[in-house]
Amino acid sequence: MNQPDKEITIYDIAKKLNLSAATVSRGLKDHPGININTKKRILEAAAEMGYSSNSFASNLRSKRSNIIGVIVPRLNSIFMSDVIAGMEQVVNDAGYTLIIGQSLESVQKEAKNARAMFSNRVDGLLVSLSYDTTSIAHLEPFIKRNIPVIFFDRVFEHKQCPNIHIDNFKAGYEITQHLAQQGCKRIMHVSAPHQKHVYADRLNGYKAALADNGLAFTDELLLANDLSAKAGVETAHHIVNMAERPDGVFVSNDACAVACMQTLKKAGIKIPEDIAVAGFNNDPIACVIEPNLTTIDYKGYEMGEVAARVLIGHLVNNYDLLLTHSLILRHELVVRDSTRKIN
Repeated sequence: MNQPDKEITIYDIAKKLNLSAATVSRGLKDHPGININTKKRILEAAAEMGYSSNSFASNLRSKRSNIIGVIVPRLNSIFMSDVIAGMEQVVNDAGYTLIIGQSLESVQKEAKNARAMFSNRVDGLLVSLSYDTTSIAHLEPFIKRNIPVIFFDRVFEHKQCPNIHIDNFKAGYEITQHLAQQGCKRIMHVSAPHQKHVYADRLNGYKAALADNGLAFTDELLLANDLSAKAGVETAHHIVNMAERPDGVFVSNDACAVACMQTLKKAGIKIPEDIAVAGFNNDPIACVIEPNLTTIDYKGYEMGEVAARVLIGHLVNNYDLLLTHSLILRHELVVRDSTRKIN
């Protein structure tokens, strides 16, 4: 393992930018007297150089904080609540504490959370990325300092960072294949922005299943939104107003799928007779809606446990993270009445 770099100080930043240490200090503290462009240069240099404002950083560097950081897209998610519960069980048993931040699907907030956790000297970081994260430059300070970073669910390919996820391509294929087997000929896919591997993989699985069943892929049958309940309502209104409606809909999460179903039913559309609907995640709401929702089941608690065990194994037992670079967990297609067109 490489030795960590020396502690970066405000004097290093001042030297790099040819500024006074006092100016750098005020810029880092968001002092109103510092020019906005100068402040931007200071913050960018600090992030690039891996500066931490923690006054106890030099002491903490030789000791463990016994704190693990977790960054998730949203805390108001049953899946993420289960993930965090699984993590907490493992890290608490090992004598560690979690600190949790949410990005609210914003890479800017994700980066802000990361900076705060870096300053608090977390021993490791567990991350599920926001919709709009296309670069992990904001996590490079951790990687440069040999602070382990593990991605889960929404992952990013990096040679030093393990990934914990399911086979989203296969899951997307299985749902679409099931809809085709139920006699659906025009299958719509409702997804999130596709730069994230998780949604790109589900989309590619959907496309592959269409091709294997002799069904054409068209842009008309692909919608991208934030997969919220509100987006589910909007999706249903869009479907109602289509000249040629789909006869099957595969939505990339259950909350959006359920809201879509409810709105379609209010419009007089029968499910699954007119339109079969499938979701993803197997949230409890899938068994509350009538008819019950077909979905993909994968265990958030298990994902949290596995991610935490990989990290704790590295921190406590010095296990090599690169030996478990990508762990693919189990998933299962759960067929319910929302898609059963054929008896």
